[in-house]
Amino acid sequence: MKHSNFLLYLIIPLFFSCNIDTIQQKEIGIIPEPLFQELDKGVFIMDEKVLLVSDPKLSEVSDYFKTYFEENYQIEFDAQKGTKKIIFTINNAIPNEEGYELKIEEENIFIESKNARGAFYAVQSLIQLVPLPSDLNSYEIPCLRIKDQPQFTYRGMHLDVGRHFFSVDFIKKYIDLMARLKMNTFHWHLTEDQGWRIEIKKYPKLQEIAAYRKETLVGHYNDQPHQFDGKPYGGFYTQEEIKEVVAYALTRQVTIIPEIEMPGHSQAAIAAYPELGCSGKQVEVATKWGIFDEVYCPKESTFNFLEDVIDEVVALFPGKYIHIGGDEAPKTNWKNCEYCQKLIKKEGLKDEHGLQSYFITRMEKYINSKGRQIIGWDEILEGGLAPNATVMSWRGTKGAVQAAKEKHDVILTPGSHCYFDHYQSENENEPLAIGGFLPLEKVYHFNPIPEELTDKEATYVLGAQGNVWTEYMETEKQVEYMAYPRAVALSEVLWSSPKNKNYQDFIHRLEQYQKRLD
Repeated sequence: MKHSNFLLYLIIPLFFSCNIDTIQQKEIGIIPEPLFQELDKGVFIMDEKVLLVSDPKLSEVSDYFKTYFEENYQIEFDAQKGTKKIIFTINNAIPNEEGYELKIEEENIFIESKNARGAFYAVQSLIQLVPLPSDLNSYEIPCLRIKDQPQFTYRGMHLDVGRHFFSVDFIKKYIDLMARLKMNTFHWHLTEDQGWRIEIKKYPKLQEIAAYRKETLVGHYNDQPHQFDGKPYGGFYTQEEIKEVVAYALTRQVTIIPEIEMPGHSQAAIAAYPELGCSGKQVEVATKWGIFDEVYCPKESTFNFLEDVIDEVVALFPGKYIHIGGDEAPKTNWKNCEYCQKLIKKEGLKDEHGLQSYFITRMEKYINSKGRQIIGWDEILEGGLAPNATVMSWRGTKGAVQAAKEKHDVILTPGSHCYFDHYQSENENEPLAIGGFLPLEKVYHFNPIPEELTDKEATYVLGAQGNVWTEYMETEKQVEYMAYPRAVALSEVLWSSPKNKNYQDFIHRLEQYQKRLD
């Protein structure tokens, strides 16, 4: 009996020790999974007795952190009472531009990074370590060390505001949700057949006519006959609103890539200015989904229009890229257009695909002259790729493979793994969607580097992006439902090392993260 009791005394502390470790491990449920993390003993108490100390280059990030706690936890750090410090410092020895080191001790938290981006991502990890807001006025954070950096430089989310229009407040929220997952690029799809959403001051009819459609398709496109709601619909962002959103995104280390579609998906613009089309005939802003024959005619006056548009767009968006679309441009009107056929012969082009390449190359040259680079959907490969173009591969990975082999940068966004407008479950009560099936687990297991590429060719893969096309998303709530949690899975695909990825572990962490989303 004595031996049994003695063993029991040994086992009980071991049990409680394991249990405490398990509890603390559960608390370290950071998404996306850090490259390296190690738990230490003890906790840091987050309360008002915290003093923020920051390198001037990181002050905007420390201000963001301070504001976050004031708004979400009602904790105002008091420098007079400060007995503990959170210290933001520059460390040029950190190899990755977006990397960081986070060390939490009982009396201090150290955040080290090369620049504001790394510091911001350290803050996102730190925020996830703090228990969810409650009535408490202090919170325990486990002591630990993290060294972290992203796998890919391009970590993006897209939103189509052409099919359905969303408020400035929602766009900011969308950016905020991305940023918390360490995503760094927002692809803002601003022009479509069904609506032009950006104010261009030189062409007021884009706001007066192209931004509005007379009605919208009801139900699914495949339902016959087509039914319409009979209600005018539309809206656009003023240039002041766009400046506001761009500034907001910059504080969250997010670059915005605006998309101005050309030569296809341009029926709304042609409705405002019929001379931009091949026939010159008046058309309406599209009221249903799909692909339309109305495309820009490659006349000098059209290029003048698009260059004027680009001038105003470049002045609003300071990022490196302008997305020019290039997808789903039917060649019917070009085949029947006398001017287009003469231009094909004059320029020695092979056919209408060659004309599309001519169109894209010409616009690229102009955009390059403005100090920017173009991104286009993989159709821009047709007829030959423009010299400095980056390809966004959506029709599978074939376009990415071809572009990378031609030494062009590529971003993966295949429908099979990155189209968040597809159904995400087989439940009968799933809301109406365009089609397809993309469950969470499939997103999580996506590998953005096509297996056909050599290691050298793989260096042209910048990263990947989740796409949210909104034909069947009328409300902001519906956009959130479709984008999340699949965007959470994609964030780990793009940030975390493949060696650290584990779907069951991710699901466990996601359960905690969902509470934060709530």
